[in-house]
Amino acid sequence: MLEEKQLKKLITSTTELNPSFSTSGHSHSGQEEVYIFRQGQGEMEVNDKRFKVKAGDIIFIEDGDFHRVHNTSDQMIEFVCVFDGVRSH
Repeated sequence: MLEEKQLKKLITSTTELNPSFSTSGHSHSGQEEVYIFRQGQGEMEVNDKRFKVKAGDIIFIEDGDFHRVHNTSDQMIEFVCVFDGVRSH
């Protein structure tokens, strides 16, 4: 499920990621992004680093960094992304 709310410049996007799935991963030049994990646990990949994430974690993605979420658990992960709506991906 993907839910988006939009302000004048900021967009929030909620994603539910099923067990054993990963997001496609992407990067965007000129923009930062924040991931807020609300439920579950898994791993976050940022550039060439991969680390564990869980509900309550907040991850800051720097301008141009490749990022991807992996659900390595047997439960759904839910996270919110906050980003500048000027970009497209």
